[in-house]
Amino acid sequence: MTATDRAVELVEIAAAAAADKLASDIIAYDVSEQLVITDAFLLCSASNDRQVRSIVDEIEEKLRQAGVRPARREGEREARWVLLDYVDIVIHVQHAEERVYYSLERLWKDCPVIALPEPVGAAGAAGTAAGGANGRGPVGGRDGSGFGSR
Repeated sequence: MTATDRAVELVEIAAAAAADKLASDIIAYDVSEQLVITDAFLLCSASNDRQVRSIVDEIEEKLRQAGVRPARREGEREARWVLLDYVDIVIHVQHAEERVYYSLERLWKDCPVIALPEPVGAAGAAGTAAGGANGRGPVGGRDGSGFGSR
């Protein structure tokens, strides 16, 4: 099973919205083979709390225009790691420090990467080259899904 066309479409919309607000390290994974709760994860980083909020607001606006609303949100108050659950996709907008510390890429590295449109993919690659998330660092006490332990 692979991510649905709708999930890929939503990932592309959300990634473009994140790139519009200068998110870095934008990457999407097809997690449909690993998880039954969602088809795709979108990860992106911001350099400060205000930018995290700005990226989240833009993603929500663009996805609302596409006819979807999040089923659940977590982390908005702290704005260090905001999770937006749209059922088909789960979006993680992380402060750069959290991105390095939790290293979600390390957990999902065996999942296929969803190709993003060139301007977005270029923004993601530029962020990593500029010293963004590097895949090194402990995962901490979370399971990496953003849903915590159950």
